[in-house]
Amino acid sequence: MTPPSMSPKTSSVGPATEAPGRADDTVALSPRPATEGQRKAWAEANPRGRMGARLRTAFLTGLLIVGPVTITLYIVWGLIHWIDAWIKPLLPTAYNPDTYLPFPLPGLGLVTAIVGLTVIGALAANLLGRTLVSSGEVMLSRTPIVRNVYGAIKQIFESVIQTAGPDQKFQKVGLIEFPSKGLWSLVLITGEASGEISEAQPGGESDLLTVFMPTGVVPPTGFICFVPRRSVTYLKMTVEEAAKVILSGGIVVPDADAKVVRT
Repeated sequence: MTPPSMSPKTSSVGPATEAPGRADDTVALSPRPATEGQRKAWAEANPRGRMGARLRTAFLTGLLIVGPVTITLYIVWGLIHWIDAWIKPLLPTAYNPDTYLPFPLPGLGLVTAIVGLTVIGALAANLLGRTLVSSGEVMLSRTPIVRNVYGAIKQIFESVIQTAGPDQKFQKVGLIEFPSKGLWSLVLITGEASGEISEAQPGGESDLLTVFMPTGVVPPTGFICFVPRRSVTYLKMTVEEAAKVILSGGIVVPDADAKVVRT
């Protein structure tokens, strides 16, 4: 049986037509150009991308403002609570406001610690205080294990206080080639080498500087180096700015317009 003839029919599916807005979609999916003129054209052709960029900029700006403030307040608040928890139990009940106030008074332990340290420092300045302090240090220096721990901690405190104090020992900031040629490290210049080190003239160098190169992991520790003056590149940044660079791992740097002076 012959199948009935089928009249040719036009296919219901015509040639693919471009949907309206396809060109715009193609532009939206294209990568964001790098030049200024292309960026303007891209922003005009992509209103959604322009709005997203504005929202992203606003978010990052808010994060930049709120983030440091929040972290600083959190650290300070935690430090105050830690000192209060340590000092308040030592206070007599009659002088502790927490015993008769309906709420704990934050910061009382911190104020008490500051006043106590100031009084101890004032008492240690006279003859009796110096005698007592010297006797205590002699006793600690004769105790095994304790003398090593006490000596290391005392040196760390002395270095930090001398650096932050008005009579700071670090005079200037510089750069030296360390640990190898072509690699530069930040150093704090303490002064000129003197005594036996200067008289030895290592490597035939007589004009030596004493520098301290702190480590990035534990800033109070570092290397004491005696380098020729000509090998030190002086910087105009202050000791405080150098400390920020070291503590932040190089993220925080001073003004890039500061000039470098070589002496």
